[in-house]
Amino acid sequence: MDDKLLKEVLLDLEEKLLKPEIRTSKAELTHLLSEDFFEFGSSGKVLYKNESIGEVSLSAVRMKLSDFEIHPLSEQIVLTTYRVYNEVNGQHSLRSSIWRLTDGKWKMQFHQGTPTSPSP
Repeated sequence: MDDKLLKEVLLDLEEKLLKPEIRTSKAELTHLLSEDFFEFGSSGKVLYKNESIGEVSLSAVRMKLSDFEIHPLSEQIVLTTYRVYNEVNGQHSLRSSIWRLTDGKWKMQFHQGTPTSPSP
C-alpha cells in the first residue's frame, strides 16, 4: 500500500475512534483495538483493553483532529501523530498512536494523549 493510501486508511480509523458512538461501544472498540492495547490518556489515566475498555467508558466528546501525519516503522507497524481539539472542554492535545497490521486489518496497539496549548 502506498503512503498516501495508508495515510487515508489510518486517518479514517483515528477519526472513527473520536466519534462518540464508537468510543462508547465495546464491540466497536474491540474491533479497532489490538488485544494488548493500552493508552496513556490525556486525562493522566492509563487504560488497558483487557481491563478497562467496557468497564470504564471513554468519554463521549466532540473532537476535531488536525495536522495528521504517518511515520511508517515497518510494513506492518505505523506511528501516527496529530493534534486534537476537544470542543466540550476546550482542551488541546498532541496525540500519537501505534497501529499494527494483523491478519490484514489495522489495529491500534498503543495511544497517548498529551495536553498542550493551541498550535501557533
